[in-house]
Amino acid sequence: MRLRSFKSFPFLIILIIIKILTFYYASRLFSGLIQTNIEDKLMLPPASKSPKKHLSELVTVIIRDFELHENDVTLTSYSFINTFATMHVVIMYDELPYPPLDITLTNNTLPYIKFVKLSPELKTSYIDQYSVSDIRSKYVLFVPDSTRITSRQSLQSMVNAIVKFPRSIVVAAVKNNKNTLQCLRMNINIREWTLKYDLMKSMVCDAVSGKHVILLETTTLRMLSNAFLMPFPHSLYLQTAALKIKVNIIKGAFFHEGKPIFRSHHAQWRQNQVQAERLKQLYNTFKIKQVVRETGITEWYGCTKETSRCFGTILDSMPSYLYEKKWTPPCCLSNLRKTAKHLFSVLDETGIRYWLEAGSLLGAMRNGDILPWDHDVDVGFIREDQDRCSWLKMAKTKPVIDSKGFLWEKATEGNFYRVHFSKTNRIFVNLFPFYSKNGTMSKDSWYTSHKNMEFPEHFLHPMSSIDFIGRTVPSPNNIRDFLELKFGKGSIETPEYPNPRKLKFP
Repeated sequence: MRLRSFKSFPFLIILIIIKILTFYYASRLFSGLIQTNIEDKLMLPPASKSPKKHLSELVTVIIRDFELHENDVTLTSYSFINTFATMHVVIMYDELPYPPLDITLTNNTLPYIKFVKLSPELKTSYIDQYSVSDIRSKYVLFVPDSTRITSRQSLQSMVNAIVKFPRSIVVAAVKNNKNTLQCLRMNINIREWTLKYDLMKSMVCDAVSGKHVILLETTTLRMLSNAFLMPFPHSLYLQTAALKIKVNIIKGAFFHEGKPIFRSHHAQWRQNQVQAERLKQLYNTFKIKQVVRETGITEWYGCTKETSRCFGTILDSMPSYLYEKKWTPPCCLSNLRKTAKHLFSVLDETGIRYWLEAGSLLGAMRNGDILPWDHDVDVGFIREDQDRCSWLKMAKTKPVIDSKGFLWEKATEGNFYRVHFSKTNRIFVNLFPFYSKNGTMSKDSWYTSHKNMEFPEHFLHPMSSIDFIGRTVPSPNNIRDFLELKFGKGSIETPEYPNPRKLKFP
């Protein structure tokens, strides 16, 4: 028995050695797998970093939309700093906030908050002023005043969305009692100086109304003419819509209201006044004269009876706006229609025989309105009838303002008359006196333009009529023949500017 145990002892030793070696190599292999896994993790993209640090590097917060006299900027800024300790927050203003913000300009304990004055200063160079090029992050988050972020996930959701929809804008609602955002289409017609809003039942559009935060790529911001114009975000959407950049409203990402501001009726009234003045300045900057809201209300930002017209002296029958690739401003066309309608009413009441002339008749034939690039209205009348109108009689010797505020005067260029919208706003209707001479309708003063050409008398016997600016007005008979006599064959179908040698029609 002892002998058998003794003989099996070497086998036991060998078995132990085999187990030790097996354990050793197995340990080495497992250790290698662990090390390989660690190295693989180290090679992962930056997305493996904590969301807090990652978002702080990706996003710069800009607070632009706030009022100096009443705001919640301090707590709005703290909300983001408390959630993202190293996120850059930029507070922008045109004038130094007064009363001063609780976050003072010399506060060194908040190195990630920066204050930027956008208006120029005498001792600050253009290069030293803050610009879009100073933003180093990939994205910019515009935050309205009195907003709180309570979850990093909301911002992460917005970043995920903009990755999915590059070169776009992503917005999320700021929760309040209404919690509603409206998606709007913006139709910007630069040539006609107009902006029209339409309400859309969609989550993708050109602009958003209602309180919200805005995320966009910094490269998109650099494409804009003036990214930080007030009022904000109206100015932003006006510029991005012109570039066909779309806005996406996302669900599931919410920010929250902060401290209530503008609670009194006076504060709200004051805020509305400030916003109205800013809108006026904004539309003046981008030369928008007519705005049609989604409610159907039309707002005018151009000339009135109390202001000068929108363009200056006209040379070679070519207004300056044609060289800007634009047509007559809509406010000027509207004022011109009012002047023409007033004149037609006076001529009808006094029994003066008149007719639509030249380019105005051409516009009536094409679309029943003034040519969209024309700057006046032309009317011919029988010279013997002029004394029937007291305003024309008085205008022979000196300018006269009638009971409706329209200015009548004899033109300095020749023997004809003009009726202006007002003494200040000198947009006008031309009144050309014709008389019969050997079967031809002629006039005393001669110019080389089409509107002053003689024409056979038979075009007025009998007179016809045509729809123009929303009413029926007298016109020559055989209108096509009349217009082709003055402008050439095919002139009704082939538009031209007043002086095609200077500028061809687009």
